[in-house]
Amino acid sequence: MQPPSRRTFLALGLITLTTACTSSTGADPNGAVMPGDKGPGPDPDAPVRLRAIAATDTLLSAYDALLATPATRTAQLQSLRAETAQHRAALAYGIPAASVPPTPGTPTTPPSATTPAALATLERQTAQSHLADLGAARPPLARLLASVAAADALHAAALGAPPDQPGPTGTPTPAATPGAALPALQKALSAEHAAVYGYGVVGAHLPEDQQRADARTCYAAHQAQRDAWQRLLTTLGATPTPAAGGYQLPFAVTDAPTATKLAAHLETRLTTVYADLVADLPAPQRQPAATALRDCTLRAHHWGAPTTAFPGIPDPLPTPTATPN
Repeated sequence: MQPPSRRTFLALGLITLTTACTSSTGADPNGAVMPGDKGPGPDPDAPVRLRAIAATDTLLSAYDALLATPATRTAQLQSLRAETAQHRAALAYGIPAASVPPTPGTPTTPPSATTPAALATLERQTAQSHLADLGAARPPLARLLASVAAADALHAAALGAPPDQPGPTGTPTPAATPGAALPALQKALSAEHAAVYGYGVVGAHLPEDQQRADARTCYAAHQAQRDAWQRLLTTLGATPTPAAGGYQLPFAVTDAPTATKLAAHLETRLTTVYADLVADLPAPQRQPAATALRDCTLRAHHWGAPTTAFPGIPDPLPTPTATPN
């Protein structure tokens, strides 16, 4: 990876990255399915949400079984269990309590077959079940499902599972991608342009060791995704947004620690881009954006970014407000 040939700066920290689902209506700006989004009659997302809740409850039961055994009770396991409970609360928000099964409690007899490795496998299976329902969900819920699936993949890695292989660089089927998605696709392309340049800066400040090799791998992955969005936009008859002539760094990069901090910043910003893109794309075409969200989440963690229960979106539960006496 060659250092930049001219003095330019990274703009990803300044590019306007949407934090709301632009294609949905009546949704909470954080991406949650709010009660007012349902309108009269039954919630059309209820079957999807109840399936997601059931899968999450299975995960919670497995966590509780491990936590009931002193030998496997760890602070990390408790933290992952707490994030999984947050997922359940977000998925169940707004559903009448009578429709939602109770949260499982600590089992009295932990299953003897439950191990961290088995739990990691279950995390991955849960992520896949969420992704399988992307096409059946309305945009705000699809965004939430993709975020939770990315968190599940991160949990699996934390539990010792081999890292997920990066998903194939893919794009939605052009014929099924309406023009309404073009602005979101252009934003994704702009963010990838900045990421490609950013990893040039990162690599130039890392020693010739495993970190630089990792930066090269990330650089190539973002080049491939950039090229995929360019091809799709061209096929759709749009002119792909070109790379900017100059970019401004979000902070000074002068050595290896600040270079790894920049890499974490790049990937974290991209999780927001791809969470939004999941919601903006047509229902059958969301998988590539969800895969990109997962891959950026894992790369952000690799570079030391703080973990979050909802990669790419803020906490989707609204903040309680005081009511007058």
